[in-house]
Amino acid sequence: MADYRQIDARVGARSVDIDAGLRAHMNKVYGTMSVGMIITALAAWAISGLATADAGTASAQLANGLFLSDFGVTLYTTPLRWVIMFLPLVMVFAFGAMINRLSAAGAQLFFYVFAMAMGVSISWIFLSFTSYSIIQVFLVTSIAFAGLSLYGYTTKKDISGWGSFLIMGVIGLIVAMVVNIFLQSPAIMYAISTLGVLIFAGLTAYDTQKIKNTYLEHAHHGDKEWLGKAAIMGALNLYLDFINMFMFLLQLLGNRN
Repeated sequence: MADYRQIDARVGARSVDIDAGLRAHMNKVYGTMSVGMIITALAAWAISGLATADAGTASAQLANGLFLSDFGVTLYTTPLRWVIMFLPLVMVFAFGAMINRLSAAGAQLFFYVFAMAMGVSISWIFLSFTSYSIIQVFLVTSIAFAGLSLYGYTTKKDISGWGSFLIMGVIGLIVAMVVNIFLQSPAIMYAISTLGVLIFAGLTAYDTQKIKNTYLEHAHHGDKEWLGKAAIMGALNLYLDFINMFMFLLQLLGNRN
């Protein structure tokens, strides 16, 4: 009987250790994601400030009455805008290819550089939408993201089957968005934005459960370096879910200047 009690005690202690480790892991994921979001917001706001100018020193005027500086003209009206637009996408693929060769610290630094590049890429929203609507949509996205992520973390239902369907949806969205760059169809943009919100809402719950399950599957190995990089990858996935949901909601709900 004593042997059974000792075994139960060891199993209970291991379970407590895993629970504590999971909480620390998720805190690392959300903390890293939050820092990335702050970097993105600051970069976008700073770049948009450099892009605007007084009427007397402006190089160009936008249709909404705002004036662009020389830097703004270069950033938003020359072929450089295509580089800025697609750079974050290229960096995501590069990050996935390099993650096994990077240290945990190197992966975290790469993520923060990526967050800065994303900020530059979406800085145009401060020129196109009112500050109030940007803040309003950000709050709506934050509430939705928190609820969806909480569902993914707490649900007992296995939602791993959503993955392939949602990834196919993301690929379809990218193709449709590239096509609509040339078509400039408001109806297609509305459909893309609506589907985008639904797809990234699903990915938020899916990725949260995947991060949790990945930790539980590998926690007994005790590889802190691997778990550190897994936390960065988890932060990147949730960051992308949030940013994309925010951008699509902004297209649907945002008030333009």
